[in-house]
Amino acid sequence: MSLPLLRTTELRAFETSHLHNQPPLMERAGHAAATIAMHLLGACRAPVLIFSGPGNNGGDAFVLARVLHENKIPVHVVFLGDAPHLPQDARQALAKWRATGAGFSATVPAGDYGLVVDGLFGIGLTRPIVGAYAALIERINQFAGPVLALDIPSGLDADTGCVIGNDREPGCAVRATHTISFIAGKPGLFTLDGPDHCGQISIDALGLMDAITAPGGLLEMGDFRAHLQPRQRNTHKGRFGSLAVIGGAHGMSGAALLAGRAALHLGAGRVFVGLLETLSVDPVQPELMLRSAIDALAQATTGVIGPGLGVSDAALDILRRITSADFSLLLDADALNLLALHPVLAARVAKRTAPTVLTPHPAEAARLLSTTIEAIQSDRVTAALEISRQFNAHVALKGCGTVIAHPDGQWRINPTGNAGLASGGTGDVLAGMVGALLTQGWPGGSALSCGVYLHGAAADALVQAGQGPIGLTASEIIPAARRLFNDWIATHV
Repeated sequence: MSLPLLRTTELRAFETSHLHNQPPLMERAGHAAATIAMHLLGACRAPVLIFSGPGNNGGDAFVLARVLHENKIPVHVVFLGDAPHLPQDARQALAKWRATGAGFSATVPAGDYGLVVDGLFGIGLTRPIVGAYAALIERINQFAGPVLALDIPSGLDADTGCVIGNDREPGCAVRATHTISFIAGKPGLFTLDGPDHCGQISIDALGLMDAITAPGGLLEMGDFRAHLQPRQRNTHKGRFGSLAVIGGAHGMSGAALLAGRAALHLGAGRVFVGLLETLSVDPVQPELMLRSAIDALAQATTGVIGPGLGVSDAALDILRRITSADFSLLLDADALNLLALHPVLAARVAKRTAPTVLTPHPAEAARLLSTTIEAIQSDRVTAALEISRQFNAHVALKGCGTVIAHPDGQWRINPTGNAGLASGGTGDVLAGMVGALLTQGWPGGSALSCGVYLHGAAADALVQAGQGPIGLTASEIIPAARRLFNDWIATHV
């Protein structure tokens, strides 16, 4: 089962329906956080410095402080809020903390600490953190040891992964080494700025996992494992489809060739690369059959169009031809830019009955939705869902924490991948990988999910082996993905 991801409105509704659970959710959260805190401390019994905020996140912090105190761990609490104005549950947590005989201070006590806990602000924060609280966050971010954030690092938007700011105040956010999130994951932990602020993430459902239903989740192998099937020995290439990769205008043939090479390495039976620029052979991958775009389409059972395509009249004519095809189709790069420029063509794509997959980066997504890159990045999940709805397509909005959205409203955030993928050609490789799965008969949603997850996992494997992230190239992803894909199939037979 995929880890559910709840947006703030969904989580608030869920919490409201479980307000009267015993023990209360805040008490459960504080105990769960204490378990993580004690694990991080290990044998160290240095004091723990806990920052408690003016809302329910602060209440979680007071419960954590009390539990650590009960376990003989020295605790110092910093609290700048107004105790009478705390929410009811947080006031009760503060009262129980005071009942231990301990208190709090409004300044950071001098000393050495084994752990710092961020309990300042949680998922309800909507304004930039400024003033005294910003100064506390600066102190937290200067700490050299482990920093544990409760529910979400303070200053990070739980729905979007943005550091909360505006035109006047850029905002700030805690950079934690560990984050424990309660009830369910939040999208902002896993996309945009989230991975740079959350550190190692753990989720504690507080005993409520069986009650959670959500359209969103964290992408995992279970989303496509059923299609990881070994091949029979008595088989032939015709069973694994014929993929046409269309692109490669003048000076950009490398993009189409990378996509074609990736498709071959992920098992496509035949790959025809239809180039707008004439080449006789790919010297690196002679197995690729180089054709004109029209000839390649005539051979195809699946199409990938866009890598290096350009936006010429010739490119537009080819896109018009291929969107009428009754087979699975992946549109990337300049194919997406052409859709944005030609609304009639975009409407034709939306009416397709065969599976359609779109793989935009944020700039391409902005063009598709007639908005700005900033607007796309400010709510990546909503943007991906809107593109999926408008085009009746499976969509991967690429970037840190790629968001996958499906026409039925389901969505996932991909946890694999690293900064090494911020390199030319990696998107072309992804397109070829997904195209290979489509041409082998995978459903559109499963092909996209597997391709995205595998693409990132291959990059992770390369970095773990010492090949990157700096200087990692798109070509290196291809054989690494093949190795992983075959390992997965062998493991799940």
